[in-house]
Formats: sequence, structure tokens, C-alpha cells
Amino acid sequence: MFSVLRPLLFNLDPETAHDLAIKSLKFNPFPSRMFEVEDEEMLNIKLLGKSFPNPIGLAAGFDKSAEVYNSLLRLGFGFVEVGTVTPLKQYGNPKPRIFRLEDDQALINRLGFNNDGMEAIKARIKSEKNIGILGVNIGPNKETKDQKNDFCLGLKNFFDVADYITINISSPNTEGLRDFHDQERLIELITSLNKIKKDKETNIPLLLKISPDINNNYIPEIAETAIKSNVSAIILTNTTNGNRANLKSELRKEEGGLSGDPLHEISNNIIKKFYKELKNKIPIIGVGGVNSGKSAYEKILAGASLLQLYTGFVYRGPSAAKDIKKELIQILKTEGIKNIKDVVGKGV
Repeated sequence: MFSVLRPLLFNLDPETAHDLAIKSLKFNPFPSRMFEVEDEEMLNIKLLGKSFPNPIGLAAGFDKSAEVYNSLLRLGFGFVEVGTVTPLKQYGNPKPRIFRLEDDQALINRLGFNNDGMEAIKARIKSEKNIGILGVNIGPNKETKDQKNDFCLGLKNFFDVADYITINISSPNTEGLRDFHDQERLIELITSLNKIKKDKETNIPLLLKISPDINNNYIPEIAETAIKSNVSAIILTNTTNGNRANLKSELRKEEGGLSGDPLHEISNNIIKKFYKELKNKIPIIGVGGVNSGKSAYEKILAGASLLQLYTGFVYRGPSAAKDIKKELIQILKTEGIKNIKDVVGKGV
């Protein structure tokens, strides 16, 4: 059905199409059984103190205000991450701010953390029982005078309703945010967040989302800080400001973060580098160009235990998770592998 509707949807402005998708998902139009696959137990994996039915997650950015995460879980995703959520409601950057680069199977966005704010979003999550694993991605407001404090407010607000919290220091669309990749600032931030965890007597997993545009010199420092600070997992990577030279679309010159196919190899290379530095002490969630069983398998070989997609979901539609799971299971069977966890990092 999506293959029929896609040309119509893609004639719409990308943000209009996205809003239409959110409104449609609120009606839970698809029964869960439509997205079940045979032998999914081959994809079961335990991580972060949770049992994930499969490693295919939906990245933050699609369900920014936690409006339809249960409907998304019914599409066969192993977990869903909502946000980025800021303390105060935020409109984000001026429109237009999302661009489809169809010839490149990519998107460029400069949304700027548009969301309903943490109070409204927490109330929404509390009003609806989660049917699967839910992550909440938190970040600072654009006009804040204290970005670190905004992260602290996010943790205090969501620690009791989320399965994990992602500290998003990687968006290219919020000024000064990527400065937290600096070791001193990162240690200061995570120390403050760990103090809140101690005060609240919570073991909520804290995940760190990293930019693909960091200098290689930062990788050992970030890995060391993450290990010493008991970060639960690292998400690699967010969108990139670079990699425009070989794109076909005329929209390649638009400002914002590039995602989709052009990010695949960039994120894979960073995953491999972090995997070597982390030495199995912290798991990796791989993001960037996941749109098939093959691309998913390559990320797992590179060192990712879990995966997330966004752009692949936009281009493949509601059956994206189901299709990728089927393709991934077939690859495992062909290779004679019993469970996905057995190949994590085997390509490094």
C-alpha cells in the first residue's frame, strides 16, 4: 500500500507529510500481527537490563513529542526513542526545515528541537501504558542560559517513566551543543547527571548520542569518559554537517544535518573506532543509513548491538522494521548464525 501512496506523500512538503503520518498513527491503523516475522527469536538481545525483541529501533526525531510511540512499536520496532525533548515548549527553526534528497535516499533537516516541552510530554507518557521499550532523548532549549541545567531538568523529569534516557550532545542545529564533546565539559555534564541518579535512587540507563563530525582525537577521550562515568551505551551517530560533495540532489546545499544513505559508511567507520576503544565495556547503538537487512548487518558487524533508523523509515514506510527484520534473519540463516548477538563487532 505504501508503494502506491508514496508518490502522493512525496508530492507534499516533507513536514506536512510527517504531520499527516503522525495523525494517521494516532488511530492505530495497523494490527500488530501484520508486522510479526518468523524466527524473530534469532534477533532477541538483552541489553541495558532489558530484553529487546529485536535490535531495530526508531531514532529520536520522528515522534518528537511522544504522540504515537505505541503505534510505532506495533509496527515491529524493538524499541522507540522519542524527542528530542527540551524543558520548555519550542517551535524550532523557521520553515522550510526538512528537505528530501530522493536521488540520494537522504534527508537534510534543521528542525531545531521543536517539541511540546517536558511537562506536556511526561503527562502524555504517563497517561498511556507503554507496550514496549521507550527511550526519551533530552536536550536544551535554544534560548537557555544554562545548557547543562536543561539536561539535568530532563533527567529529573523523565527518569521514572522512561526505560532509558539519551543525552543528545550531537545535533548540528542547536548552537554550542556539540561543545559538550570536549572532555572537560562532558565529564562535568555526566557527573551532574550521575549525581541526580544517586539522589533519585534510580538506575535508569544514560545513553550518550555522538556527532559523526568529531575529530578522531576525541574518540579515545569520549570512550574513556563514558567508561569511567558509567554511561550505559553510546549512540553513533547523529546527522552530519558535511559529506555533500558527491550528492546528486540540488537540495544538497541546504543547511542542516544530513541523514540516510550518505551517512552509512561514515557512521560505520566511527562505530568501528569506538568499538575498539570501548573494548566491550559499553554497547553501541548504530544509526545512519540503516534501510535494509544488509545495511543493518554491516552495522552490527562494525560493533553495534542495537540499531536505529529514521530516514529509512521515511523512504520504506510502515513495513520498514518488518522488512529489515526478515532480511536480517535470512542473512543470519545463510551465514549459519543462531543469534544476532554472536556477530556484534565481528567485522572489526
